[in-house]
Amino acid sequence: MSVLRMFVRTVLPAAVGLGLLVAVIAWLSGAFTDKIEPGRADVDRPTLGDRPTDVVHEINKDYIEEAVGTLKAASRTEVSARVLADIKSINVSAGDLVAAGDVLIQLDSDEMEARVQQAEQALLAATASRKQAAVDFERAAELLKRKVGTQSDFDARKAQLDVATAKESQARQAIDEAKIILAYTTITAPKAGRVVDRLAEPGDTARPGQPLLVIYDAASLRLEAPVLEKLAVNLKVGDRLQVQIDALNRTVEAVVDQIVPQADAPSRSFLVKATLPRTDDLYEGMFGRLLIPAGVRRHLCLARNAIQEIGQLEFVNVVRDDETLERRMIRTGRLGVPGRVEVLSGVKAGERVVLRTRETNQLESASQDTSP
Repeated sequence: MSVLRMFVRTVLPAAVGLGLLVAVIAWLSGAFTDKIEPGRADVDRPTLGDRPTDVVHEINKDYIEEAVGTLKAASRTEVSARVLADIKSINVSAGDLVAAGDVLIQLDSDEMEARVQQAEQALLAATASRKQAAVDFERAAELLKRKVGTQSDFDARKAQLDVATAKESQARQAIDEAKIILAYTTITAPKAGRVVDRLAEPGDTARPGQPLLVIYDAASLRLEAPVLEKLAVNLKVGDRLQVQIDALNRTVEAVVDQIVPQADAPSRSFLVKATLPRTDDLYEGMFGRLLIPAGVRRHLCLARNAIQEIGQLEFVNVVRDDETLERRMIRTGRLGVPGRVEVLSGVKAGERVVLRTRETNQLESASQDTSP
């Protein structure tokens, strides 16, 4: 009796508890429910009825690869001064369009104008000296002809005339040089384009070679994008490709202008440059995607409103031969034409699927609410 009491007090409670634990684990793991084949489930609807359907199509579609890049100007100019002078005025700002020859910057020209005046006065003196030397030379030549003057005096007068003539020519060149330097105080646009950066303000000192403005030619904008070598080898200069400008939500046509004949080893890509059409809303530095044809791809296409989404899973109701429905889980890919989407798995070409309507949504919601 003592052994039986010990068994009832110790072993029996432990055995009952272990049995209950095993039963709970089995229930949580679904041991007491019916198993459903993965990926398929019969919908709790006996027949199709008059619900609309659509057929899964198999289509051939041009496959497009994308190469992301940046809009850059092929013609970009940094405007700088050629002389050291203070800036009196700047006539343009960033974003302005300029034509070739437009006055952009005016430098202080007082010192340069004074140099021109000095050179002109020096020319007057040199001209007077040359005229006097010419008169003295003619007098010495006449005296030598009459046997009155000496040869040495004639030679000296001739040398004086040559020196005076050279000084006059030098003075003329000094005027031309001073006028050229004076012209440098007015900085004009070397070509038509758009001002993209203003690097100085009136009152600053302009130094030779230091950029003051940056101008690019809007007509020379092109997309520069690294393209995978397997795609780049099939491109050639002159090819017309589409470029997607995300900021404008617009696609424009571009022409391949240059393919840099050297691959980048880490990325295995070639730099492709495609010229864009000139428009007022395209700017340097914008983001663009070069759309490159990469062949033809066969895939299944399904109506978008046939798909039921539950969390991150996607399902469709497939019509069997006997007009009953079968729910299947599918996996979709890229969007196709409006209202259709690529299907990667779950259905076959030619199968019919039920299109979702308002009544279908209500029935499915009620079915989910009453499901265990």
